[in-house]
Amino acid sequence: MASVLIAPDKFKGSLTADAVARALERGLCEAAPHARVTRLALADGGEGSVAAACAGRFHAETATVTGPTGQPVTALVAVDGRTVLVEAAAVCGLGVLPDGCPAPLTATSRGIGQAVQYALAAGAGTIVLALGGVATTDGGAGLLQSLGAVLTRADGTPIGPGGQGLADLHTADLTAARTALAGVDLVLATDVDNPLLGPTGTAAVYGPQKGATEHDVRTLDAALGTFVGRLQAAGVPDASRLARSAGAGAAGGLGYAGLLLGGRMRSGADYFLTLLGADALLAASDFVVTGEGSLDEQSLSGKLPVALARRARRQGVAVHAVAGRCTLPAERAAAHFSSVQTLTELTDQDCANDNALSARLLSNCGRTLAERWIGGRADEAAPADKLALP
Repeated sequence: MASVLIAPDKFKGSLTADAVARALERGLCEAAPHARVTRLALADGGEGSVAAACAGRFHAETATVTGPTGQPVTALVAVDGRTVLVEAAAVCGLGVLPDGCPAPLTATSRGIGQAVQYALAAGAGTIVLALGGVATTDGGAGLLQSLGAVLTRADGTPIGPGGQGLADLHTADLTAARTALAGVDLVLATDVDNPLLGPTGTAAVYGPQKGATEHDVRTLDAALGTFVGRLQAAGVPDASRLARSAGAGAAGGLGYAGLLLGGRMRSGADYFLTLLGADALLAASDFVVTGEGSLDEQSLSGKLPVALARRARRQGVAVHAVAGRCTLPAERAAAHFSSVQTLTELTDQDCANDNALSARLLSNCGRTLAERWIGGRADEAAPADKLALP
């Protein structure tokens, strides 16, 4: 009996990791009902991080905090003893924008600081910030203000919300915020390695995804530059160096704020794989299926499917990938995966915006995997024919 581990990430904007895993399982079990299947929904720091943590030993608790536009948001945090995980996307993410309306210049990370305060009040010794999927580009200024940092205009009043407000920054003092987290292990879980500023910085690379125009991107990058300059002038000696650090641009600059508070960067993929006991599951598996919405160059930087494949290789377990699309050259994909199926190969329709269609296609991929690979029925995967769907 084949032992199969189905361990995908979400298909962003379409299906959750759990929905992807269930769809693959349906198809696989139809073709190979004898297979013993284990599902493992994964996350790398973006949406679904709390759910992934709670699939392990964490449990969920509710915190009401300030959302990206200032309205209250009820978010779940994951708790395991004195460790609390805060999912940035659940607090100030694109998915919690009122009516889905972007606010690229004014969206605030203040709610992240409030969630951190919640964790501190609960006696947390370790706080994990899962960084990804946010609507903000404020360099974590809102987070810092929530924890007591003084960020004021020339007239002494607090700066306005969002990255735009940083343009007016005159005086900065992080003492209270740093004191609040003294003695706490702050883990910054992300697989983004962008610096804070410049052409590969958070505004330039991720701003357009949050509704920023070209002019907005320039405004935000300049304002973030002002932020760094004011901090350096205020006696924060590592302000400029940390802005250049890999990951400082994660989650609209929340990575930068976390570094300023003494946090340590950690691969989100590796954090969750370890948390969820992936190595033990791999050791008990004959066959692994993973995937994400897009397999591309960013995937090779340690995104979940590749991180999982690397661990599986150490245990001699083959990994097959399913993705919404794949832009990797065949030889680069083959370095990590025994086969790759994509939904775009199966239909000409827009499955990215049709959850039901995506689920049906994923089930077809599961059947294909079972028919061609389980039980040694094939040595190689051939391209799948396109599905004729209504």
